[in-house]
Amino acid sequence: MAKEKTTFTCTECGGTSPRWLGKCPSCGAWNTLIEQVAEAGPGKNRLSAPQGYAGLANAQPVLPLAAIEAQDVARTPSGIDELDRVLGGGIVEGGVVLIGGDPGIGKSTLLLQAMDALQRAGLPTLYVTGEESGAQVALRSRRLGIEGSQVQLLAEIQLEKILATVDATQPAVVVIDSIQTTYSDQLTAHRVRSPRCANAQRTSRAWPRARASP
Repeated sequence: MAKEKTTFTCTECGGTSPRWLGKCPSCGAWNTLIEQVAEAGPGKNRLSAPQGYAGLANAQPVLPLAAIEAQDVARTPSGIDELDRVLGGGIVEGGVVLIGGDPGIGKSTLLLQAMDALQRAGLPTLYVTGEESGAQVALRSRRLGIEGSQVQLLAEIQLEKILATVDATQPAVVVIDSIQTTYSDQLTAHRVRSPRCANAQRTSRAWPRARASP
């Protein structure tokens, strides 16, 4: 059983103290503090009130799943079965997919193969590399047996230059490898890379939506 909370009350002035003191902090009288059980008051947690969450926000309408109209969107297969399975059937126009994993797990290899397959299917593609040079990406593609690839390559990390190139070349699919290497000149130079990366992600996510707008 939890111990009851007590306070010390002065018999002269009624002042209280959380602990016993020889001298009352309110009136200065000596040896007048006596211990009493503290009265239970309302809790500080707003959710402990009878109305619960209703005191913080209004309830929102709900619908059964069967009553919601929904239809699947068109998807473009990447040409790699396992990647398409994870993506729900392929790439969605105007969508953004963030692929993560430990260093060396094969993210760049997977994306390079997917981009080549999409390009050979007739889609204009742009591969932006921020961690490797163009020559390094080309050598890796040849080690993978990708010959004669027409995937367009850009070695760049400044976000504004990347977006300007995307506007100029009008690719259907863009890969930025990787987003954490990008930065924006619109942010002050003393900022650390973390907010730069966050801003780059927000801007790059907004780009396909803006391009898809009429």
